[in-house]
Formats: sequence, structure tokens, C-alpha cells
Amino acid sequence: MAVRIGIGGPVGCGKTRLVERLLPIFQGEGVSVAVITNDLVTLEDSERVRRSGLIDPERVLGVESGACPHTAIREDPSVNIEAVEYLEARFAPDLIMIESGGDNLAATFSSELVDWWAFVIDVAAGDDIPRKRGLGVLRADLLIVNKIDLACHVDADLDRIRADVARARPDRPSLFTNLRDNDGVRGVFDEIARGTLFGRAA
Repeated sequence: MAVRIGIGGPVGCGKTRLVERLLPIFQGEGVSVAVITNDLVTLEDSERVRRSGLIDPERVLGVESGACPHTAIREDPSVNIEAVEYLEARFAPDLIMIESGGDNLAATFSSELVDWWAFVIDVAAGDDIPRKRGLGVLRADLLIVNKIDLACHVDADLDRIRADVARARPDRPSLFTNLRDNDGVRGVFDEIARGTLFGRAA
């Protein structure tokens, strides 16, 4: 059975970019991967990953949730579970990344669906997000604060964000990334390796 990794966060925070940045690292470590993306009524994200050249397109499935994005990852994850079972039966991957459709700060993943999950926010959306303390910020196994390169362009106080994140998650890991330039992605992999007990040193 594959390890199931959830990646959630609001629209535009960098979830799909994170999937694309992680794929070469997993493959370099000998980890066989498949991907499931969730969107409301489109397959846009899955088509983007298929076109990336980073993974066999057959290993990427798109799910159209048809409702609030968190529904298919929390309230009724059956459509995602079916997609997981299909990929496991066909490819027997070591790991499946499940990207949520863009959602608000209350999004969480069902433990039925994933073994471990990360929540992505971005600096450009406002430096007050960690103070709002949504469930994603508080409960995710890893919080990723992305687009730190944009802080100076949107008048975001990065030091304050770091302090607010530390207060919101005193006992849970958080990472600050610039996924456009691949900055911090290796640290995300290391946290996944630790959190899902791959049996290799992170």
C-alpha cells in the first residue's frame, strides 16, 4: 500500500508547484510516485502536471470534486480513495501525492485518505494569515509558508510571520520556501521522509 501525502492550501499558494518540485527529488531517491489533483469542475492541475515531463502522464489522475474542495478530502473522500486504489492496483507506487483543490484556512484532510499532510500558505496573500490560525495552519503535519521572495514587494513583514508561525505551531514543523526558485524544497522532502517513516535518513 502506498504512503499517501496530502497537500492543501488556498488557491494560488503554490500547491501544484510544490508537487512539481518534489517529483524529481522523490525519483532521485528511488521513490515511485503517483499524483492525484483535485479541482472543482476542471482538470487543469492534473493536465499541468501531465505536461510537465516530470512523471509518466498515466500516473497522474484528476478529480473533479464538484463541490467545496474540502468535501472530497475530508467529509466524503470516497472519490479520492477510489483514485488511490486505481493507482495502487495499476502502478504499485511507493507514494501518492494528493493535492487538494484550492480552499480556505479551514481545510483539513481526512485520516481515511492520507497518512500525512502539508498545508501551504503564501506571503503574498497577507502577513496576517498565521494569526488567523485556521485549522490548516494549526493541524497540518507541516506548514509551508511560500513566496517569501515576494515579501518585500507586498509590504509583508517576514520576521513577524516567522514569529506568528512559531506561536501558532510551537510543537509542529514549519518551513519557509520560494518554490519558484526551488528554495526550501529539499527541506519539505526531509519532513515527508521523517513524517511517513520511509526507513531512510532524512
